[in-house]
Amino acid sequence: MKTSLKPEKLQVFRYMLNQKMNELLDEAEKTVNDMTTGKENFPDPNDRASLESDRNFELRIRDRERKLIVKIQEAIKRIDDGVFGICEVCSGPISEKRLMARPVTTQCIDCKTKQEKLEKLKGE
Repeated sequence: MKTSLKPEKLQVFRYMLNQKMNELLDEAEKTVNDMTTGKENFPDPNDRASLESDRNFELRIRDRERKLIVKIQEAIKRIDDGVFGICEVCSGPISEKRLMARPVTTQCIDCKTKQEKLEKLKGE
């Protein structure tokens, strides 16, 4: 099934996705630069522990962003393939409102809601 979104809308989504990906890549580059150029020497173990904790937190954030970059790349591929905005579960359209809020989504709101309910039931 092909997307029902107009080419102009697809270009808007492509632009949004590329902008977000570039922001994430810039942040990742800053993090790498900060961590490789830092010449901190903290004789106080508490200061050193604080720095390590901050770095650990920063790396966890970057890992989450790395996963988001993969999702963004997949969404751009769906635009290229003509299936962006099509639910991977029911093959129905994903609402434009949902795509604006979460352009990397692969499921319509109904299918996503069902999936989350099932996950919650399995988790309990």
